Amino acid sequence: MRPAYPAILSAMLFLANIAYGGDAMDFSLKSPDFNEGESIPKRFSCEGEDISPELVWEDPPPGTKSFALIVEDPDAPMGTFVHWIIYDLPPASKKLRRGAGTEELSDGIKQGSTDFGLKRYGGPCPPKGHGKHRYNFLLRALDIATLGLPAGAKKSEVERAMKGHILAETKITGLYQR
Repeated sequence: MRPAYPAILSAMLFLANIAYGGDAMDFSLKSPDFNEGESIPKRFSCEGEDISPELVWEDPPPGTKSFALIVEDPDAPMGTFVHWIIYDLPPASKKLRRGAGTEELSDGIKQGSTDFGLKRYGGPCPPKGHGKHRYNFLLRALDIATLGLPAGAKKSEVERAMKGHILAETKITGLYQR
């Protein structure tokens, strides 16, 4: 007798696709500055220009009214370290240009407070000799136009405000070591 796992998995994927209006599974995030699972160039780190890489996304689910992005290092010695928070990105947004994390943003877009204590992007900066760290760029499509938070909100506040409003999420992970 053959196990039914492939059929069950296929049915689950089909139902998930229906639940998200058929498009959530296509929601993707990429960067022309680094590939998934590969090294983030020094330019985007504390050892370089410390500017945010360009990020491009496609196929958000129907009903998306805004986006929120959190960039974090889960390999930091003291626990997950937040490098960038950006929220209230308009639904027509399809990218964040290179360096956007160090600029004043318009259209009601807000940046939260990082674990560096900044309201801007802070690039990869793991302790020297600590090995490769992963940097997760997690983008969420939301069913609300604004989180209703002022600029400078902390990750916990952003996550609390997003709760129950996430239509889909996608991520890209880059690596960095010093």
